[in-house]
Amino acid sequence: MDTATEERSPASDVIGEQPTPRTRSTAFALLVAMRPGEWIKNLLVFAGIVFAKKFDEPAQVADAVLTFVAFCAVASAGYLFNDLGDIEHDRRHPEKRFRPIAAGEIQPSLAWASAALLAVIGIDVALIGVSLEVAGLVALYGLATVAYSLVLKRLVIIDVMTIASLFILRVVAGAVAVEAHASPYLLVCTAMLALFLGFTKRRQEAILESREPSDGALVTRPVLEHYSVPFLDQMVSMVTAAAILSYIIYAINSPHIGSKMLATAPSVLYGVFRYLYLIYDREDTRSTATILVEDPGMIFAGVTWVASAVIMLYAVG
Repeated sequence: MDTATEERSPASDVIGEQPTPRTRSTAFALLVAMRPGEWIKNLLVFAGIVFAKKFDEPAQVADAVLTFVAFCAVASAGYLFNDLGDIEHDRRHPEKRFRPIAAGEIQPSLAWASAALLAVIGIDVALIGVSLEVAGLVALYGLATVAYSLVLKRLVIIDVMTIASLFILRVVAGAVAVEAHASPYLLVCTAMLALFLGFTKRRQEAILESREPSDGALVTRPVLEHYSVPFLDQMVSMVTAAAILSYIIYAINSPHIGSKMLATAPSVLYGVFRYLYLIYDREDTRSTATILVEDPGMIFAGVTWVASAVIMLYAVG
């Protein structure tokens, strides 16, 4: 899941009871609540500079980095906002109850102030450091995360589609920041990959929910009441095929090197198949970000994809 688990005291095993706060400083607990491990998703803002072949332009690289920082700040503000609204749900969850806000390590007032400050910092970094357009996209991302936390995450299918839209916003903002054109194929591929990750995550949660005692008070995510495992399996199958096909089409029509980009396809295929293997065969329950940065197979897929893309774009192309 999103946070690491530790040995629990007997008193904290009572569902719904606030766990004993961990012995870590307020500053460190706040950093944990900001979920820096999830910032890996914001690397999508660099897609524009990679595929536009602008790594040799320092000004554009700086704009991409500032855009990444802005998204990290606003994303962390969104995580704090979400956890503030989910305190009672999180306290009934076997792992989420150890999140800093649910565990009482951070006072709600501090979390609210930190969320507001991070949102302002993120938008200001984009506005002052990059452009008004990028600042607008960062602000739109922030509004979408708030809408997701308040309403959209409770709406079946729309919840996952909203997650996909957040991925697309990252790619578009990254492209706008470096004055690159976001290919429609790239946006479709990003959307399909995001849907793939979203539906596999819901399947993980649905499986865990089904294993909980029927007389328990645990409700990990209300929207799971509307998802069945067979339905999620169908959705995963559909978006897996769509993600692979859309990437192949994009690779064949690469605006700079044409079909030579197909050399990156094996890494993509392996990464998708490896992820499915972990979710289905190994029944891995870790968060998406954790799987991406900790699983050796996923790391291998990511490294070989980056290496092959750089070689094709900057050496061969």
